[in-house]
Amino acid sequence: MEKMSESLEDYLEAICQICEKSQVARVKELSRRLGVKSASVVGALRVLRDKGLVSQEPYGYIKLTKNGEKAALDVLKRHRALSGFFSDVLGLNSQIAEQEACRAEHALHKETFKRLARLQEFIARKGMQSTTFLKEIKEYIDGKEMIGP
Repeated sequence: MEKMSESLEDYLEAICQICEKSQVARVKELSRRLGVKSASVVGALRVLRDKGLVSQEPYGYIKLTKNGEKAALDVLKRHRALSGFFSDVLGLNSQIAEQEACRAEHALHKETFKRLARLQEFIARKGMQSTTFLKEIKEYIDGKEMIGP
Protein backbone atom coordinates (compact mmCIF):
# COMPACT_ATOMS: atom_id res chain seq x y z
CA MET A 1 0.00 0.00 0.00
CA GLU A 2 1.30 3.46 -0.88
CA LYS A 3 2.33 5.88 1.86
CA MET A 4 -0.53 8.07 3.03
CA SER A 5 -0.45 11.56 4.47
CA GLU A 6 -0.72 12.01 8.24
CA SER A 7 -4.07 13.68 7.72
CA LEU A 8 -5.54 10.75 5.79
CA GLU A 9 -4.21 8.33 8.41
CA ASP A 10 -5.95 10.44 11.07
CA TYR A 11 -9.21 10.19 9.14
CA LEU A 12 -8.90 6.40 8.87
CA GLU A 13 -8.10 6.12 12.57
CA ALA A 14 -11.09 8.29 13.52
CA ILE A 15 -13.46 6.36 11.24
CA CYS A 16 -12.23 3.09 12.72
CA GLN A 17 -12.73 4.31 16.30
CA ILE A 18 -16.23 5.61 15.56
CA CYS A 19 -17.16 2.38 13.75
CA GLU A 20 -15.93 0.29 16.70
CA LYS A 21 -18.73 1.86 18.74
CA SER A 22 -21.53 2.43 16.25
CA GLN A 23 -20.71 0.37 13.10
CA VAL A 24 -20.75 3.46 10.84
CA ALA A 25 -19.46 7.02 10.88
CA ARG A 26 -20.93 10.28 9.64
CA VAL A 27 -19.34 13.45 8.30
CA LYS A 28 -20.50 15.45 11.34
CA GLU A 29 -18.91 12.97 13.76
CA LEU A 30 -15.61 13.09 11.91
CA SER A 31 -15.72 16.87 11.76
CA ARG A 32 -16.28 17.09 15.50
CA ARG A 33 -13.69 14.45 16.42
CA LEU A 34 -10.95 15.86 14.22
CA GLY A 35 -11.79 19.53 14.78
CA VAL A 36 -12.14 20.31 11.09
CA LYS A 37 -14.90 21.71 8.89
CA SER A 38 -17.34 19.40 7.16
CA ALA A 39 -15.97 20.48 3.77
CA SER A 40 -12.53 19.18 4.79
CA VAL A 41 -14.05 15.85 5.78
CA VAL A 42 -15.88 15.59 2.45
CA GLY A 43 -12.63 16.28 0.56
CA ALA A 44 -10.68 13.71 2.55
CA LEU A 45 -13.43 11.12 2.09
CA ARG A 46 -13.26 11.65 -1.67
CA VAL A 47 -9.53 10.87 -1.62
CA LEU A 48 -10.05 7.84 0.64
CA ARG A 49 -12.85 6.57 -1.64
CA ASP A 50 -10.59 6.99 -4.68
CA LYS A 51 -7.94 4.92 -2.90
CA GLY A 52 -10.54 2.23 -2.16
CA LEU A 53 -10.29 2.66 1.61
CA VAL A 54 -13.83 3.83 2.45
CA SER A 55 -17.31 3.50 1.08
CA GLN A 56 -20.05 6.03 1.62
CA GLU A 57 -23.69 6.23 0.75
CA PRO A 58 -24.55 9.60 -0.81
CA TYR A 59 -24.81 12.03 2.15
CA GLY A 60 -24.85 9.02 4.43
CA TYR A 61 -22.92 6.47 6.39
CA ILE A 62 -19.19 5.99 6.04
CA LYS A 63 -17.61 2.55 6.34
CA LEU A 64 -14.10 1.24 5.93
CA THR A 65 -13.43 -1.24 3.14
CA LYS A 66 -11.28 -4.29 3.89
CA ASN A 67 -8.17 -2.39 2.78
CA GLY A 68 -9.29 0.67 4.72
CA GLU A 69 -9.81 -1.38 7.85
CA LYS A 70 -6.37 -2.92 7.49
CA ALA A 71 -4.74 0.51 7.10
CA ALA A 72 -6.75 1.99 9.99
CA LEU A 73 -5.92 -0.90 12.32
CA ASP A 74 -2.24 -0.45 11.48
CA VAL A 75 -2.42 3.22 12.53
CA LEU A 76 -4.38 2.33 15.69
CA LYS A 77 -1.87 -0.39 16.57
CA ARG A 78 1.02 2.07 16.25
CA HIS A 79 -0.86 4.68 18.25
CA ARG A 80 -1.79 2.35 21.10
CA ALA A 81 1.68 0.82 21.32
CA LEU A 82 3.37 4.22 21.35
CA SER A 83 0.93 5.67 23.86
CA GLY A 84 1.53 2.67 26.13
CA PHE A 85 5.30 2.98 25.78
CA PHE A 86 5.23 6.69 26.55
CA SER A 87 3.06 6.23 29.64
CA ASP A 88 4.15 2.82 30.95
CA VAL A 89 7.87 2.97 30.23
CA LEU A 90 8.68 6.67 30.10
CA GLY A 91 6.18 7.63 32.82
CA LEU A 92 4.48 10.43 30.89
CA ASN A 93 0.96 11.33 32.00
CA SER A 94 -1.76 9.88 29.78
CA GLN A 95 -2.66 13.19 28.11
CA ILE A 96 0.93 13.88 27.02
CA ALA A 97 1.40 10.22 26.04
CA GLU A 98 -1.67 10.43 23.77
CA GLN A 99 -0.51 13.68 22.16
CA GLU A 100 2.97 12.32 21.53
CA ALA A 101 1.60 9.05 20.15
CA CYS A 102 -0.51 11.05 17.66
CA ARG A 103 2.62 12.77 16.40
CA ALA A 104 4.98 9.79 16.49
CA GLU A 105 2.63 7.25 14.88
CA HIS A 106 3.14 9.06 11.58
CA ALA A 107 6.79 10.01 11.91
CA LEU A 108 8.63 6.94 13.16
CA HIS A 109 10.30 4.63 10.69
CA LYS A 110 8.78 1.14 10.58
CA GLU A 111 11.97 -0.36 12.05
CA THR A 112 12.03 2.13 14.93
CA PHE A 113 8.42 1.36 15.78
CA LYS A 114 9.07 -2.38 15.55
CA ARG A 115 11.96 -2.13 18.01
CA LEU A 116 10.00 0.02 20.47
CA ALA A 117 7.14 -2.48 20.36
CA ARG A 118 9.56 -5.38 20.90
CA LEU A 119 11.14 -3.59 23.88
CA GLN A 120 7.71 -3.03 25.40
CA GLU A 121 6.84 -6.71 24.80
CA PHE A 122 10.15 -7.79 26.39
CA ILE A 123 9.46 -5.72 29.49
CA ALA A 124 5.98 -7.20 29.81
CA ARG A 125 7.17 -10.79 29.21
CA LYS A 126 9.95 -10.58 31.75
CA GLY A 127 7.56 -9.22 34.35
CA MET A 128 9.67 -6.11 34.71
CA GLN A 129 6.55 -3.99 35.09
CA SER A 130 5.94 -5.55 38.49
CA THR A 131 9.51 -4.93 39.70
CA THR A 132 11.40 -1.79 40.51
CA PHE A 133 12.94 -1.82 37.01
CA LEU A 134 10.44 0.60 35.46
CA LYS A 135 10.35 2.70 38.60
CA GLU A 136 14.12 3.06 38.41
CA ILE A 137 13.94 3.97 34.71
CA LYS A 138 11.29 6.62 35.40
CA GLU A 139 13.22 8.07 38.33
CA TYR A 140 16.40 8.16 36.26
CA ILE A 141 14.62 9.87 33.37
CA ASP A 142 13.05 12.35 35.79
CA GLY A 143 16.54 13.13 37.10
CA LYS A 144 15.89 11.71 40.57
CA GLU A 145 18.25 9.46 42.49
CA MET A 146 18.03 5.83 41.51
CA ILE A 147 16.83 3.35 44.13
CA GLY A 148 18.74 0.18 44.76
CA PRO A 149 22.33 -0.97 44.39
